[in-house]
Amino acid sequence: MAAEAIERGAGLIVTHHPLFLRGVHGVAATTPKGSLVHRLLINGVALHVAHTNADVAWPGVSDELAAALGLEPLAPLVPAASADGDSRRGLGRICALAEPEPLARFVDRVRTGLPATAAGIRMAGQADRPIRRVAVSGGAGDGYFDAARAAGADVYVTADLRHHPASESLELGSPALVDVAHWASEWPWLAGAARLLETRLAARGTTVKTHISTIVTDPWTAHVPPEKRIRP
Repeated sequence: MAAEAIERGAGLIVTHHPLFLRGVHGVAATTPKGSLVHRLLINGVALHVAHTNADVAWPGVSDELAAALGLEPLAPLVPAASADGDSRRGLGRICALAEPEPLARFVDRVRTGLPATAAGIRMAGQADRPIRRVAVSGGAGDGYFDAARAAGADVYVTADLRHHPASESLELGSPALVDVAHWASEWPWLAGAARLLETRLAARGTTVKTHISTIVTDPWTAHVPPEKRIRP
């Protein structure tokens, strides 16, 4: 993405995920991430990272995920501890379909709504289970099974679901599960962020030109179906 920004002559990159997830004591150009920082500095490209601020914001990551699936958010899945008077802020969203549809059809809605990745989509639940109330959470969301269950969700759409938490949640009578790629669940936020930047800066008399990168940064590059084998 840095190379794309430099090539396009961009002055600012806005991302969801941070370049550094943990604190560092230096950014040596001999390391991959340090080298990237140096390239940005040399080319005059600033970097702004939203991450958890965007996760709880309204509108935020899960609002755009819901919109990509054709859903209208009703409330946060996990309300923000300090919402500053705005009850719409918080992690994840609870949504509802106008008419119930079977889980298999709902998963097809997810498939067509999100960008394709090599890992694809995983589903846990009966294909004909009727779906009306939906919980969504962009990014890794297996910490919110209890919240999805308490909200009465028929299905929970999120990413990075692990074997044991998912299995145990299903045993407790959790919603059906739809597990998508981490990157794919957060990428729709970029369009929303671009719209907010353009409209709010325009209101202040500043015009900016935005470009939404379509580079797939999901780390997985291939998915091998069970009936096939990797050949040397």
